Amino acid sequence: MSIALKQIPFKLIDLTHSLSPEIPSWDGGCGFEHQLHHDYEPESLYQFRTHKIQMNEGMGTHIDAPAHCIVGGRTISDLEVNELIAPCAVIDVSKEAHETYIVSLADVKAFEDKYGLIEDGSFVIFYTGWDRYWQQPEKYRNSLLFPSISFEAAQFLLNERKIAGLGIDTLSPDNPKNGYPVHKAVLGANKYIVENVANAASLPPKGSYSLCLPMKIKDGTEAPMRLIGIV
Repeated sequence: MSIALKQIPFKLIDLTHSLSPEIPSWDGGCGFEHQLHHDYEPESLYQFRTHKIQMNEGMGTHIDAPAHCIVGGRTISDLEVNELIAPCAVIDVSKEAHETYIVSLADVKAFEDKYGLIEDGSFVIFYTGWDRYWQQPEKYRNSLLFPSISFEAAQFLLNERKIAGLGIDTLSPDNPKNGYPVHKAVLGANKYIVENVANAASLPPKGSYSLCLPMKIKDGTEAPMRLIGIV
């Protein structure tokens, strides 16, 4: 480790799943293609290997901009850098969560009773433990049965805690059978959602920061990203 790195007064934690053709996806067909375009040429003086990528916007650990479900909403390239770094709160419901578990307002208030109020402008991650199935795509997708978040909890965080965004370690904060109320609430409030968060258990409940680094796609409604925790 270099001297410069030793002097940095914080630790970076990768909260991002690697993209590959095998990862879980919403429709069950990954949609991510990573193909060799040009290989090394041993007889050439300069060696290069390049690949072509083809994918949907919302693959792996990714961010949803308001335009994802709000007509006329902000797109990925409209998101300001300063709103993509935020105090981070991690609400751990992994001991209770199961495939039909819905995080309640009571869960949020129990967190605050233990750790104090969630700071205005925070990025709130719900850690359900579902990321343990990431290497088992069929189990992770689970016919779209996975822990989700209640509308009441999302509304409280938006209205009372003025959050910057919301994240979860599943394919969606919504149970698709319920009509996507959390998407409509969070994106309708001009905030962002991050899905398929990895490694959230490595963050403390409070006291860290999150750094969302999506690909800056003009007119994009979603984007793959590198999500970083700063402790």
